[in-house]
Amino acid sequence: MDVLMLSRLQFAAATFFHFLFVPLTLGLSVLLALMETLYVRTGDEDYKTMARFWGKLFLINFAIGIVTGITLEFQFGTNWSRYSRYVGDVFGSLLAIEASVAFFLESTFIAVWAFGWKKLSPRAHAVTIWLVAIASNLSAVWILIANAWMQHPVGFAIRNGRAELTDFMAVISQPFAIQEILHTVSGAYIVGGFFVMGISAYHLLRKQNIVFFTKSFRLGLTFSLIFSLALLVQGHVHGSEVAKIQPTKLAAMESLWETQKQAPQYLFIIPDEDNERNLLEIGGIPGVLSVLAYGDPNATVKGLKDFPKEERPPVLLSFLSFRVMVGLGFTFVFLTLYGWIRRNKLEESPGFLKLMLYAIPLPYIASEAGWMLAEVGRQPWVVYGIMKTSDAVSPISTSQVMTTLIAFILIYSLLGAAAFYLMVVNARKGPDALKTLSA
Repeated sequence: MDVLMLSRLQFAAATFFHFLFVPLTLGLSVLLALMETLYVRTGDEDYKTMARFWGKLFLINFAIGIVTGITLEFQFGTNWSRYSRYVGDVFGSLLAIEASVAFFLESTFIAVWAFGWKKLSPRAHAVTIWLVAIASNLSAVWILIANAWMQHPVGFAIRNGRAELTDFMAVISQPFAIQEILHTVSGAYIVGGFFVMGISAYHLLRKQNIVFFTKSFRLGLTFSLIFSLALLVQGHVHGSEVAKIQPTKLAAMESLWETQKQAPQYLFIIPDEDNERNLLEIGGIPGVLSVLAYGDPNATVKGLKDFPKEERPPVLLSFLSFRVMVGLGFTFVFLTLYGWIRRNKLEESPGFLKLMLYAIPLPYIASEAGWMLAEVGRQPWVVYGIMKTSDAVSPISTSQVMTTLIAFILIYSLLGAAAFYLMVVNARKGPDALKTLSA
């Protein structure tokens, strides 16, 4: 493998691993803030215990997320220096704001929250976790704005052989950035909700701390239901935005080879990328893809053959990741709607509880599939229509990248094993362990 492929693999490995921890940080931080707010408003000690119990798992997740996120930013200088040199005036400014404002805010107040249980009033302590939640989500917003600019570059001009920022407001307010933020953050909130429901289901199945984990389950259920339904609507809007600005990604998502008016939506497709066709197409409904993409059953949707081969994204990966993400999105809606119906009969629903326990990984898979679609579907561009990935890689040796790639995989594997072990152990203990520690 050459330097380009190895650098892409290294960045992909680091990104996918890092994104195992980011969504839970975003979702669980808001849930913790809601728990503490309920404690302040009601005086119910269960909500305080909930914040402490789930907060312990949050801190483990948060620590690993921070460590793995820092290495990603270093790679822009080590593996992608040409990219950094060419678009650093735009991209760098967004990362600088994220680091200097959001990151420092969350890093400061997470410490105050973690060590301030006996030093702050309940109201002041609740404020600190709200600041952590706001800062964590604000950090994600700036990262997503930077990524949205790579997907749809605006507010810049090419001067002196590089992209220079000309309109900061255009960069941060463009519709694609707003849609990407809503889509990613909503998915992260579902991760947080399913995490709480799954672990609560584990304890409810074992008849442990019934009242405590019933309250936790219902809170996670309400949170997940709201954002599952919201994501269903927002995902359609986001897809329409993709159709407008990245027609090659849309064609790859649907494995559409020929440009068609009244483009159909198929229930089942087997893509054959090598021969520029589909081996099998079942259940085509005329005009549905045109409606989904452009809101008009007579709209023309461009096929992959209308684009040069060298400018097409990998079709199979884009196609599969899209279907995994969408399929799981509908699954979340069905599970949370059923859970809402059974919310007052959880102890009488062991089958559903067991299903929710095993469903913990599903939102993670959906989030990772979404990122795969976003990044693979943009190829061969690192900045869509402006700079190709092959032009962005650093002029370094293959051996250097291979060495660091192996090191990343080994170190991340150890970090991941340690993090998940600690989370599993503490999740199984339940809130009774907190009473022992307090004593």
